Amino acid sequence: MTAAAPTQRASKTTGQNALLALVVIGGAVVMGWLLLFYDGAPAAPAAAIPSRLELEDIPFNGQRAFDYLEQICAIGPRVSGSAGMAQQQKLLSEHFAKLGGNVRRQEFRVRDPQTGQPVSMANLIVEWHPERKERILLAAHYDTRPFPDRDKRNPRGTFIGANDGGSGTAILMELAHQMRDLPGELGVDFVLFDGEEYVFQEGHPYFIGSEWFASEYASGKPPYHYRWGILLDMVGDANLQIYPDTHSMKWPDTRPLVKQVWDTAKRLGVSEFSMQHRWDVLDDHIRLHDIGGISCIDIIDFHYPYWHTEQDVPANCSPLSLAKVGWVVQEWLKGAVKK
Repeated sequence: MTAAAPTQRASKTTGQNALLALVVIGGAVVMGWLLLFYDGAPAAPAAAIPSRLELEDIPFNGQRAFDYLEQICAIGPRVSGSAGMAQQQKLLSEHFAKLGGNVRRQEFRVRDPQTGQPVSMANLIVEWHPERKERILLAAHYDTRPFPDRDKRNPRGTFIGANDGGSGTAILMELAHQMRDLPGELGVDFVLFDGEEYVFQEGHPYFIGSEWFASEYASGKPPYHYRWGILLDMVGDANLQIYPDTHSMKWPDTRPLVKQVWDTAKRLGVSEFSMQHRWDVLDDHIRLHDIGGISCIDIIDFHYPYWHTEQDVPANCSPLSLAKVGWVVQEWLKGAVKK
């Protein structure tokens, strides 16, 4: 089986990066969406009021998660098929195994969109309590874009991907400390997707790893079922703003999950989770939902001025932001496994 080319996405969002096209004479009848790429970061919605929580107020170790983020970024670029990716895979496999996770690689090969040569990729799957047949999926992508192509100064420079790729991975690394003693009847799988943005220029396929994972899950008829899924993407921004995306809100099967997660944030006082705005986000969760049939939502802060630039580095992320997002997911998970 080969990885099919996923439909290209418009800068992870069409809200600020797309134009509504075709106004019919005599009326403002919108005939369709024309996806056009915008050279810059998305405009900010009205900012959520920051919560007054500090690191010491939150029972999720945001500082240790940030230390993990720095370890990942110290490797450098982690492009699919590269030495940096191999080094990261070793680091993560050892980390999760040490904490009691059952780590396996879901390997596949794709053709390089530039050269046509084969590129080896691997989704990293970490199973917690694999004997439990009803499961939760927590996911992130762990590859980095080949170049910081949105960087106006140096679009062919070095892309570290601290927030875009590293932040979701770091939260899962920290959350792993609690998985061995997870109570209840639900198991949990962490999945780190490769090939999320093995993109050298627009038009190359996105979401390769999640499409592969979703296809294998749908066709393989495994002896387990994913009740819910949460994708973590770009969740370390020091100026945190988390809004639901339109896909997670429009799917009838995922709307209840959005409510559960955002209600959890409200209960905890994490006001950076706000319902006042929605991103129109195309991300890995769409492959999981549409191909895999997994009720999966996206937790993402898309208003990040350093997106796909050389400045996406740990200094522009925050232990407090990682703590807030990690705490919300942790507390939601505690409630889910009790039901």
